[in-house]
Amino acid sequence: MRARQDRGIRPTRLAPLAIAVALVGLVAVVSVSMLLGAANLGWTRVAQEVWAQLTGGRSPLSATEAAIVWDVRLPRIVLAGLVGAALAMAGAAFQGVFRNPLADPFLLGAAAGAGMAATIVVVAAPQVTGWVIGPLPLAAFAGAIGGVGLTWLLGRSAGGGTAVLLLAGVAVASFLTAIQTFVQQLNTDTIKQVYSWMLGGLNTTGWREILVTVPYIALAGVVLCLCGRLLDVLAVGDDEAASLGVRPGRVRVVVLLAASLATAAAVSVSGLIGFVGIVVPHVVRLLAGASYRVVIPLSLAGGAVFLIVADHIARTAFAPAELPIGVITAFTGAPFFLLVLRMNRQEVR
Repeated sequence: MRARQDRGIRPTRLAPLAIAVALVGLVAVVSVSMLLGAANLGWTRVAQEVWAQLTGGRSPLSATEAAIVWDVRLPRIVLAGLVGAALAMAGAAFQGVFRNPLADPFLLGAAAGAGMAATIVVVAAPQVTGWVIGPLPLAAFAGAIGGVGLTWLLGRSAGGGTAVLLLAGVAVASFLTAIQTFVQQLNTDTIKQVYSWMLGGLNTTGWREILVTVPYIALAGVVLCLCGRLLDVLAVGDDEAASLGVRPGRVRVVVLLAASLATAAAVSVSGLIGFVGIVVPHVVRLLAGASYRVVIPLSLAGGAVFLIVADHIARTAFAPAELPIGVITAFTGAPFFLLVLRMNRQEVR
């Protein structure tokens, strides 16, 4: 019994230094991304604009330039932070539930469901306007939730268990992707738009998307942070967890629901941005330890930092042209994925 406990993850507390470093890093990347953008406003003039807004002084920017800073640049930075935080903490939660270092937020069919629903909307309602929230984000959110729900129902009908749930996720993702491909082939004129959405992007012109997604991501974040200690207990095995009064099945349901909600909210406004849920949790483990009481909250901050930086590169590297943000995360994440696979080859056999 003691030997198995020694191999498990011993819960630790989140150190104040780690919180401070995460907050400083987040403030730094937000500041840089706000001062520098595709529109060459001059970073000193933007800094003076921010200071003028804080102190009531006179701004050097015109009304149009100020609108670029506050109504275009800042909302996009905040949205990138929210999406990155959601995907990173969901990835950490999935890795804890499945005890698999290669698990990611799209494991149970969220990506396939969102992609299928988004494709159907692009084909069926390409010119719909005037909605508070566009039909594409709504469909992507519903599709992501529906994909996970279908996986859960299929897994439960086959007997439950994490291994069965993983196989159900593969089956559901394949089925939904097949439907998406069929719809695309019938409507080839929409392929470019569909693939543009699937490669990920944060095209926002205000605060509407942020106000819609914040409640879901905040709720999921609170639940997952509170479940960090329980995931630590699950890491030593279901029998030991049960002997300590933890109900493994119930914990997994709650964590998967919260992580899937965060993933669906992120996908609805950003498309399919890969690798965030794998890269960030592993970097946090290397730097701050393996306890989920540490990994989940720091992944939340780290995911925000990572995606803000990736989005900044995407919108400035070839300005005025813009790269899909999924391309940037893939350039970073694919080599890291191979490194993680090599480091954990004994665990994933």
